[in-house]
Amino acid sequence: MTRIAGLLLAAGRGRRFGSDKLLHPLPDGEPVVLASARSLRTALTRAVALVRPDQPLLAARLAALGLEVVEVGDADAGMGHTLAAGVAATADADGWVVALGDMPRLAPATTARVAAALAAGASIAAPVHAGRRGHPVGFAGEWRTALGALRGDAGARHLLAAHAARITALAVDDPGCLLDVDTPADLASLAPPA
Repeated sequence: MTRIAGLLLAAGRGRRFGSDKLLHPLPDGEPVVLASARSLRTALTRAVALVRPDQPLLAARLAALGLEVVEVGDADAGMGHTLAAGVAATADADGWVVALGDMPRLAPATTARVAAALAAGASIAAPVHAGRRGHPVGFAGEWRTALGALRGDAGARHLLAAHAARITALAVDDPGCLLDVDTPADLASLAPPA
């Protein structure tokens, strides 16, 4: 059995938003990060949230939802550090589905398809909606060393660019795989989930 771990990147500062966007309520009142986490937790048996040490409320809310919580002491050094910490914390995994904490409209079925593609042998898998690649992105175990060595704020962007031919593109009818919340205007534009 292939063990795929979900990694929820929730350690950013949300500087473009102007405040803690992850705990900001959606139109239905649920915090952005909990809606994002629910998609990951619904689709995968193991889901790990990566947070900063100064986020006890966020950590508690995510733990209550059933996610393992890992504090990333050097999260301010960038998304690459956070992702590397997640891979280290789930060293027994055969692959990872990397999700963002600010994508509250992502359908659980999209996350499940990415995980299934990894289990079926994909090296890298990502959803595509309306011709655009979205999130979450899945990485097979062969990327363990490369992911564990990530630094800076680019996350795995350079890996995806350098190995584009190895990405299994999964066509999905899920605009939520493209919608993240970076600004208050982004939040205001989100329609309630279907």
